[in-house]
Amino acid sequence: MDSIHRFKVEGIAGKKIDFADFKGKKILVVNVASECGYTPQYAQLQELYETYKEKLVIVGLPSNDFGGQEPGSNASIANFCKMRYGVSFPMTTKVHIKGVEIHPLYHWLTHKSQNGVMDSEVKWNFQKYLLNEDGQLIDTFPSSLSPLEEPLLSRISE
Repeated sequence: MDSIHRFKVEGIAGKKIDFADFKGKKILVVNVASECGYTPQYAQLQELYETYKEKLVIVGLPSNDFGGQEPGSNASIANFCKMRYGVSFPMTTKVHIKGVEIHPLYHWLTHKSQNGVMDSEVKWNFQKYLLNEDGQLIDTFPSSLSPLEEPLLSRISE
């Protein structure tokens, strides 16, 4: 079965993020934005990353697709995340997560014909997709769910 491990995405710091490097760890993919009501989840995502980094990788994908809430440049996004929230988990350059310019990774995440598990719609910033150690999609969580709440924590610990 196809997995997320085939994807490579441009990192916000200029280096490619190769999802194949994350084989053997769970992956939490989150579309993020700096001017959203859920932006404080960056702190919770960082705490989650620090707590579980031996078995979990978090990848943040900035997007301006919802409410224009990520208008900044890649450099300003990187600076904001580092200075305000101490983000050290991998972040990509700004991408489209819906519409005709949807990034191939998000096309894969949201279409059962691609991921083999489920169709889903990204409804807002900070929606979360959890993948297992083999790169298979196992669940999606709404923006409103804190990264430090159940059922996300249980799914990470499985």
